[in-house]
Amino acid sequence: MRTLRTPDERFANLPGFPYEPRHAEVADGLRMAYVEAGPADGEPVVLLHGEPTWSFLYRHVMGELAAAGLRAIAVDLIGFGRSDKPVDQAEHTYARHVEWTRALLLDALGLHRVTVVGQDWGGLIGLRIAAEHPASIARIVAANTGLPTGDIPMPEVWHRFKEAVLKAPVLDIARLVQAGCKTELSREIRAAYDAPFPDESYKAGPRAMPGLVPITPGDPAAPANRAAWQVLTTLDRPFLVAFSDGDPITGGMAPILLRSISGTSGLRHPVIRGAGHFLQEDACAELGRQIAAFVTAT
Repeated sequence: MRTLRTPDERFANLPGFPYEPRHAEVADGLRMAYVEAGPADGEPVVLLHGEPTWSFLYRHVMGELAAAGLRAIAVDLIGFGRSDKPVDQAEHTYARHVEWTRALLLDALGLHRVTVVGQDWGGLIGLRIAAEHPASIARIVAANTGLPTGDIPMPEVWHRFKEAVLKAPVLDIARLVQAGCKTELSREIRAAYDAPFPDESYKAGPRAMPGLVPITPGDPAAPANRAAWQVLTTLDRPFLVAFSDGDPITGGMAPILLRSISGTSGLRHPVIRGAGHFLQEDACAELGRQIAAFVTAT
């Protein structure tokens, strides 16, 4: 597998992101990056981003969790952020991303009693890990995400997004992030989202991910996702649904999660107002407080 590694100088002077990068090998020399905040002996809360962002997305959420005495761990998926980037889009598969992330969290970091927070692809990966390794999981937070099996059609806006990513001669990462936000991102923040990708050769991950979402019942990832649903519906772990009120892509998943997953019972599930798909940008403090309150209360 041929990979690229973004030069460190691309990440200089990131606004509001003072966290020291850490790395671990997850497969055959493939290096995965993450950052931490909060006490080392605090309960671990793993923050998983989606397409086409990286751990920078959680910079303010991490501060809220650390202030509550929790150990916040924000991961860069393979192909994103400071993690290694396979050059060939075919090297990216749903199963590989699940395994790479599992290897980081459970093998390299040896985490136990983990609260998994997933947004966008972070949920598609995190929910699979939670279902397949429940003994390591304490709680789950789903924020603007889901676990598609291909049995329910995706919204038209998602198909337009997929086509735009696949066909764009130059993939404008910062523009994609801005399109998923209600707030106007500053030039410095937009530059931070572009930082992991010096040129188009680094963007195989963002290019590949939309095509990995199961959209037909016969998709290669559909059986594993159906099996995960079978576990999650009866798993005795607290499960918080924390969606924004303005996400046209995943908004329809919130009621499905609430009525299907037993771990949601008896909890107050917030609707985070005035936020779009990337609620970590639009309502960072509110999301952080909701996660912290959920962890400390359960």
